[in-house]
Amino acid sequence: MHSQDPGTSSEAAAAGALQPGIASAGTALSQEADGLLPLIDAGVLEELEDELAGSGLAQRFAHDYAAMWDQRYARLAAAVDTQDTDSALDAVISLKITSAMVGGLRLAKLAELLETVIRLGDFSRGRVLMERVALDGGQTVSELQAKYILEHD
Repeated sequence: MHSQDPGTSSEAAAAGALQPGIASAGTALSQEADGLLPLIDAGVLEELEDELAGSGLAQRFAHDYAAMWDQRYARLAAAVDTQDTDSALDAVISLKITSAMVGGLRLAKLAELLETVIRLGDFSRGRVLMERVALDGGQTVSELQAKYILEHD
């Protein structure tokens, strides 16, 4: 019987837990994300707008998020392609946080998974996940523009 070494890192444990979802990142992950998480939860931005006393900052943040999508994606893709761990982590954490702040729940969850893969140094799986990031990211920006930015202009 094999027991886990108490010195084993949490990243190694996470790798074991992620294997099935990552192994078929284009299928299992996308099915879970598509079925459970919306592209945009408009309530997140509405709540932010309320917290900021209707100052328009939430709308500006959403607009800037959408405007910066191509640049943000290109930076992350380049870092994953060149296996630059530090730059990839910086880019994916930024994507995760900003996506969550605009209500992009599906993309934020995908970025969280990609962050784990990058921390494990598995850039081949990272490249597979980047295909989904491109797709979900584009859809997130489109839905954000249609359901929030245009409605509040």
